[in-house]
Amino acid sequence: MTFLLRHKIGVALLAGMGLSLMGSARAADIPSGAPSLDSGFRLLYDLEFDRAHQVFVSWQNNHPDDPMGPVSDAAGLLFSEFSRLGVLESQFYENDHAFDSRQKFTPDPAVRDRFEAALSQAESRAQARLVKIPKDRDSLFALTLASGLRADYAALIEKRNLASLHFTKEATGWATQLLAVDPECYDAHLATGVSQYIIGSLSAPVRWLVRLGGVSGDKAAGISELQLTAGHGRYLAPFARILLAIAYLREKDRPRARDLLVSLRDDFPENPLFAREIGRLDARR
Repeated sequence: MTFLLRHKIGVALLAGMGLSLMGSARAADIPSGAPSLDSGFRLLYDLEFDRAHQVFVSWQNNHPDDPMGPVSDAAGLLFSEFSRLGVLESQFYENDHAFDSRQKFTPDPAVRDRFEAALSQAESRAQARLVKIPKDRDSLFALTLASGLRADYAALIEKRNLASLHFTKEATGWATQLLAVDPECYDAHLATGVSQYIIGSLSAPVRWLVRLGGVSGDKAAGISELQLTAGHGRYLAPFARILLAIAYLREKDRPRARDLLVSLRDDFPENPLFAREIGRLDARR
């Protein structure tokens, strides 16, 4: 039970979501011209979910066989549910008791159906491309994302902890393959970093039991990997900064958590979450 409880909390640091390949999703980095995945993800971080969906649909129309289109749309659907339900409010993650005693969420069944359909489409496209090109980077990244998104939905919305653990292991496996193909795919470090942090946070006996199941962890290494994504990721850099802020809060490092939240507030002024979390930190101080 200790492992499952801590896993629920740690999986919030997962992306599945909780998206690949170098750079930072700030305004200056978004290509001009046709809608891009970069611009779609930036809209997600500014809570412009309908506009982001339009960007992802437009992108899919121009790339009908690419799995990144539907998996990005699935990420948008999950982000929208997280926003609607208040899933990323930091007080849920500051300690085990706070997370376990949070209110039970009621998912939107229509959003869930669209989410599953988008993930299935992405996985089908990715597997088809891998048959032809076994080391296709975008396909491996799409599968990493898809498994991570399923883990997040299962743990944070449905409270299906064993299912979430299964998807977390899948995401880590795909991310490991992806990094072997492209070591500079910094967004992939989100999945491996979260897994390291989760397992590394467990007590020594539980870590030993989990290691028998083929999963190992190191808390410091996990934070280092999250920092790689936060500093160099393309689509997931802002999300990694959110997760690092949560991790720092759990480690009682409020100054570093506040610095990250301030940078996020400045980069995404349309998103009220960051200013609200800064206010909570300052009120407690």
